[in-house]
Amino acid sequence: MKLRHMVSIENAKAWIQESNKIVGFSGAGISTESGIPDFRSPNGIWAKNRTVYFQDFVENEEDRIEYWRQKSEMWPEMRQARPNAGHDFFVTLHQKKKLLGMITQNIEGLHQGAGLPNETVIELHGTMREVSCLSCGDRLPMDEACERIRKGDDAPECNRCGGFLKPATVSFGQSLAEEDLLNAARLCEQCELFIAVGSSLVVQPAASFPDMAKQNGAMLVIVNRTETPLDAVADLVIYDEIGRTLASLL
Repeated sequence: MKLRHMVSIENAKAWIQESNKIVGFSGAGISTESGIPDFRSPNGIWAKNRTVYFQDFVENEEDRIEYWRQKSEMWPEMRQARPNAGHDFFVTLHQKKKLLGMITQNIEGLHQGAGLPNETVIELHGTMREVSCLSCGDRLPMDEACERIRKGDDAPECNRCGGFLKPATVSFGQSLAEEDLLNAARLCEQCELFIAVGSSLVVQPAASFPDMAKQNGAMLVIVNRTETPLDAVADLVIYDEIGRTLASLL
Protein backbone atom coordinates (compact mmCIF):
# COMPACT_ATOMS: atom_id res chain seq x y z
CA MET A 1 0.00 0.00 0.00
CA LYS A 2 1.51 3.30 -1.13
CA LEU A 3 0.43 6.57 0.49
CA ARG A 4 0.78 10.14 -0.68
CA HIS A 5 0.86 13.02 1.85
CA MET A 6 2.06 12.81 5.44
CA VAL A 7 -1.16 11.32 6.76
CA SER A 8 -1.65 7.75 7.91
CA ILE A 9 -4.38 5.17 7.53
CA GLU A 10 -5.10 5.74 11.21
CA ASN A 11 -5.98 9.35 10.44
CA ALA A 12 -8.49 8.21 7.82
CA LYS A 13 -9.99 5.72 10.27
CA ALA A 14 -10.42 8.54 12.78
CA TRP A 15 -12.11 10.77 10.18
CA ILE A 16 -14.57 7.97 9.38
CA GLN A 17 -15.19 7.29 13.06
CA GLU A 18 -15.86 10.94 13.83
CA SER A 19 -17.99 11.83 10.82
CA ASN A 20 -21.70 11.25 10.25
CA LYS A 21 -21.69 13.15 6.94
CA ILE A 22 -19.66 11.02 4.52
CA VAL A 23 -20.13 10.99 0.75
CA GLY A 24 -18.78 8.19 -1.42
CA PHE A 25 -17.75 8.53 -5.05
CA SER A 26 -16.90 5.55 -7.26
CA GLY A 27 -15.51 4.94 -10.73
CA ALA A 28 -14.68 1.92 -12.83
CA GLY A 29 -11.83 0.79 -10.57
CA ILE A 30 -14.21 -0.56 -7.93
CA SER A 31 -16.11 -2.54 -10.57
CA THR A 32 -13.06 -4.11 -12.19
CA GLU A 33 -12.44 -5.87 -8.87
CA SER A 34 -15.80 -7.57 -9.46
CA GLY A 35 -14.67 -8.72 -12.90
CA ILE A 36 -16.25 -5.99 -15.02
CA PRO A 37 -13.87 -4.76 -17.77
CA ASP A 38 -12.69 -1.16 -17.67
CA PHE A 39 -14.29 0.89 -20.45
CA ARG A 40 -11.36 3.30 -20.87
CA SER A 41 -8.33 0.98 -20.77
CA PRO A 42 -6.33 0.17 -23.95
CA ASN A 43 -7.98 -3.24 -24.02
CA GLY A 44 -11.31 -1.99 -22.68
CA ILE A 45 -14.76 -2.04 -24.23
CA TRP A 46 -14.40 1.32 -25.98
CA ALA A 47 -11.17 0.23 -27.66
CA LYS A 48 -12.82 -2.87 -29.11
CA ASN A 49 -16.06 -1.33 -30.37
CA ARG A 50 -17.15 1.53 -32.59
CA THR A 51 -18.53 4.44 -30.60
CA VAL A 52 -22.19 5.15 -31.34
CA TYR A 53 -23.09 8.71 -30.42
CA PHE A 54 -26.53 9.55 -29.11
CA GLN A 55 -27.54 11.53 -32.19
CA ASP A 56 -26.45 8.66 -34.44
CA PHE A 57 -28.56 6.27 -32.36
CA VAL A 58 -31.62 8.50 -32.82
CA GLU A 59 -31.15 9.11 -36.53
CA ASN A 60 -29.86 5.83 -37.98
CA GLU A 61 -31.24 2.32 -37.68
CA GLU A 62 -27.83 0.82 -38.52
CA ASP A 63 -26.32 2.65 -35.55
CA ARG A 64 -29.16 1.55 -33.27
CA ILE A 65 -28.54 -2.06 -34.29
CA GLU A 66 -24.79 -1.72 -33.63
CA TYR A 67 -25.39 -0.04 -30.27
CA TRP A 68 -27.75 -2.78 -29.16
CA ARG A 69 -25.34 -5.45 -30.36
CA GLN A 70 -22.63 -4.01 -28.12
CA LYS A 71 -24.86 -3.57 -25.08
CA SER A 72 -26.51 -6.98 -25.34
CA GLU A 73 -23.10 -8.65 -25.55
CA MET A 74 -21.86 -6.66 -22.55
CA TRP A 75 -24.87 -7.20 -20.31
CA PRO A 76 -24.47 -10.89 -19.28
CA GLU A 77 -21.04 -10.19 -17.76
CA MET A 78 -22.41 -7.17 -15.89
CA ARG A 79 -25.48 -9.05 -14.69
CA GLN A 80 -23.37 -11.91 -13.31
CA ALA A 81 -20.91 -9.63 -11.48
CA ARG A 82 -21.13 -9.57 -7.70
CA PRO A 83 -20.29 -6.75 -5.25
CA ASN A 84 -16.89 -6.84 -3.58
CA ALA A 85 -15.41 -5.56 -0.33
CA GLY A 86 -15.30 -2.02 -1.72
CA HIS A 87 -19.05 -1.97 -2.21
CA ASP A 88 -19.54 -3.56 1.21
CA PHE A 89 -17.54 -0.72 2.80
CA PHE A 90 -20.09 1.88 1.73
CA VAL A 91 -22.97 -0.36 2.83
CA THR A 92 -21.37 -0.52 6.28
CA LEU A 93 -21.15 3.29 6.38
CA HIS A 94 -24.85 3.43 5.45
CA GLN A 95 -25.77 0.94 8.16
CA LYS A 96 -23.88 3.03 10.69
CA LYS A 97 -25.82 6.09 9.49
CA LYS A 98 -22.63 7.80 8.36
CA LEU A 99 -23.26 7.88 4.60
CA LEU A 100 -25.09 10.91 3.22
CA GLY A 101 -25.05 9.48 -0.28
CA MET A 102 -23.14 7.58 -2.95
CA ILE A 103 -22.21 9.24 -6.24
CA THR A 104 -21.12 6.78 -8.93
CA GLN A 105 -19.95 6.87 -12.53
CA ASN A 106 -20.73 3.15 -12.82
CA ILE A 107 -23.78 1.72 -14.58
CA GLU A 108 -24.02 -1.90 -13.42
CA GLY A 109 -25.82 -1.38 -10.12
CA LEU A 110 -23.36 -3.15 -7.82
CA HIS A 111 -23.78 -0.58 -5.04
CA GLN A 112 -27.48 -1.44 -4.88
CA GLY A 113 -26.64 -5.11 -5.24
CA ALA A 114 -24.47 -4.81 -2.13
CA GLY A 115 -27.33 -3.32 -0.16
CA LEU A 116 -27.45 0.45 -0.68
CA PRO A 117 -31.01 1.73 -1.24
CA ASN A 118 -31.73 3.20 -4.69
CA GLU A 119 -32.45 6.59 -3.16
CA THR A 120 -28.96 6.70 -1.64
CA VAL A 121 -27.16 6.17 -4.97
CA ILE A 122 -26.78 8.85 -7.64
CA GLU A 123 -25.94 7.09 -10.91
CA LEU A 124 -24.48 9.97 -12.92
CA HIS A 125 -24.14 7.92 -16.10
CA GLY A 126 -27.39 6.03 -15.74
CA THR A 127 -27.97 2.31 -15.36
CA MET A 128 -27.69 -0.79 -17.51
CA ARG A 129 -30.24 -2.60 -15.37
CA GLU A 130 -33.11 -0.93 -17.20
CA VAL A 131 -34.12 0.15 -20.70
CA SER A 132 -35.94 3.41 -21.35
CA CYS A 133 -38.18 4.56 -24.20
CA LEU A 134 -36.83 7.82 -25.62
CA SER A 135 -40.36 8.94 -26.49
CA CYS A 136 -42.68 8.09 -23.59
CA GLY A 137 -40.16 7.24 -20.85
CA ASP A 138 -41.55 3.77 -20.21
CA ARG A 139 -39.01 1.42 -18.62
CA LEU A 140 -38.43 -2.31 -18.67
CA PRO A 141 -35.68 -4.65 -17.42
CA MET A 142 -32.54 -5.02 -19.53
CA ASP A 143 -33.05 -8.79 -19.47
CA GLU A 144 -36.37 -8.39 -21.27
CA ALA A 145 -34.85 -6.22 -24.00
CA CYS A 146 -31.92 -8.62 -24.47
CA GLU A 147 -34.35 -11.51 -24.82
CA ARG A 148 -36.06 -9.66 -27.65
CA ILE A 149 -32.69 -9.15 -29.33
CA ARG A 150 -31.89 -12.85 -28.94
CA LYS A 151 -35.12 -13.64 -30.75
CA GLY A 152 -34.18 -11.43 -33.71
CA ASP A 153 -35.39 -7.93 -32.78
CA ASP A 154 -32.09 -6.17 -33.53
CA ALA A 155 -33.19 -2.68 -32.38
CA PRO A 156 -36.22 -3.08 -30.09
CA GLU A 157 -38.95 -0.45 -29.97
CA CYS A 158 -41.41 0.45 -27.22
CA ASN A 159 -44.49 -1.77 -27.04
CA ARG A 160 -46.46 1.15 -25.61
CA CYS A 161 -45.76 3.95 -28.11
CA GLY A 162 -43.36 2.60 -30.77
CA GLY A 163 -40.48 4.85 -29.70
CA PHE A 164 -36.86 3.80 -29.65
CA LEU A 165 -35.77 1.74 -26.66
CA LYS A 166 -32.29 2.43 -25.29
CA PRO A 167 -30.41 1.24 -22.20
CA ALA A 168 -30.98 3.85 -19.49
CA THR A 169 -27.33 4.94 -19.63
CA VAL A 170 -25.87 8.26 -20.73
CA SER A 171 -24.31 7.91 -24.18
CA PHE A 172 -21.66 10.10 -25.81
CA GLY A 173 -23.41 13.31 -26.84
CA GLN A 174 -26.24 12.82 -24.35
CA SER A 175 -26.65 15.18 -21.40
CA LEU A 176 -26.47 13.98 -17.81
CA ALA A 177 -29.66 14.34 -15.81
CA GLU A 178 -29.81 17.82 -14.31
CA GLU A 179 -31.50 16.49 -11.17
CA ASP A 180 -28.62 14.07 -10.54
CA LEU A 181 -26.05 16.84 -10.94
CA LEU A 182 -27.92 19.09 -8.53
CA ASN A 183 -28.32 16.33 -5.95
CA ALA A 184 -24.62 15.43 -6.20
CA ALA A 185 -23.63 19.06 -5.75
CA ARG A 186 -25.88 19.27 -2.69
CA LEU A 187 -24.10 16.29 -1.14
CA CYS A 188 -20.75 17.96 -1.76
CA GLU A 189 -21.95 21.07 0.08
CA GLN A 190 -23.11 19.06 3.11
CA CYS A 191 -20.41 16.44 3.64
CA GLU A 192 -17.55 16.43 6.13
CA LEU A 193 -15.62 13.61 4.46
CA PHE A 194 -15.55 12.73 0.74
CA ILE A 195 -14.12 9.32 -0.24
CA ALA A 196 -13.38 8.92 -3.97
CA VAL A 197 -12.43 5.43 -5.14
CA GLY A 198 -11.53 3.79 -8.42
CA SER A 199 -11.80 6.88 -10.60
CA SER A 200 -9.22 8.61 -12.77
CA LEU A 201 -11.09 11.86 -11.96
CA VAL A 202 -10.74 13.17 -15.50
CA VAL A 203 -14.28 12.74 -16.87
CA GLN A 204 -16.31 15.91 -16.39
CA PRO A 205 -18.57 16.98 -14.84
CA ALA A 206 -18.33 13.96 -12.52
CA ALA A 207 -14.68 14.63 -11.67
CA SER A 208 -15.54 18.09 -10.34
CA PHE A 209 -17.41 16.73 -7.31
CA PRO A 210 -14.43 15.71 -5.12
CA ASP A 211 -12.91 19.15 -5.63
CA MET A 212 -16.27 20.77 -4.90
CA ALA A 213 -16.49 18.89 -1.60
CA LYS A 214 -12.94 19.91 -0.70
CA GLN A 215 -13.68 23.56 -1.44
CA ASN A 216 -16.71 23.32 0.85
CA GLY A 217 -14.49 22.24 3.74
CA ALA A 218 -14.64 18.44 3.55
CA MET A 219 -11.67 16.15 4.05
CA LEU A 220 -10.84 14.36 0.80
CA VAL A 221 -9.58 10.77 0.60
CA ILE A 222 -8.71 9.24 -2.79
CA VAL A 223 -8.13 5.52 -3.29
CA ASN A 224 -6.98 4.54 -6.78
CA ARG A 225 -4.36 2.41 -8.48
CA THR A 226 -2.88 5.37 -10.37
CA GLU A 227 -2.47 9.12 -9.91
CA THR A 228 -5.35 11.53 -10.43
CA PRO A 229 -5.43 15.29 -11.13
CA LEU A 230 -6.77 15.91 -7.61
CA ASP A 231 -4.06 14.07 -5.67
CA ALA A 232 -2.30 17.31 -4.78
CA VAL A 233 -5.35 18.76 -3.02
CA ALA A 234 -6.48 15.56 -1.28
CA ASP A 235 -5.86 15.02 2.41
CA LEU A 236 -4.92 11.37 1.83
CA VAL A 237 -4.22 9.41 -1.36
CA ILE A 238 -3.79 5.65 -1.32
CA TYR A 239 -2.51 3.81 -4.38
CA ASP A 240 -3.76 0.26 -3.97
CA GLU A 241 -6.64 -2.14 -4.57
CA ILE A 242 -10.00 -0.63 -3.68
CA GLY A 243 -11.64 -3.49 -1.76
CA ARG A 244 -8.61 -4.35 0.35
CA THR A 245 -7.90 -0.72 1.17
CA LEU A 246 -11.45 0.22 2.13
CA ALA A 247 -11.83 -2.89 4.28
CA SER A 248 -8.74 -1.77 6.22
CA LEU A 249 -10.39 1.59 7.00
CA LEU A 250 -13.28 0.09 8.98
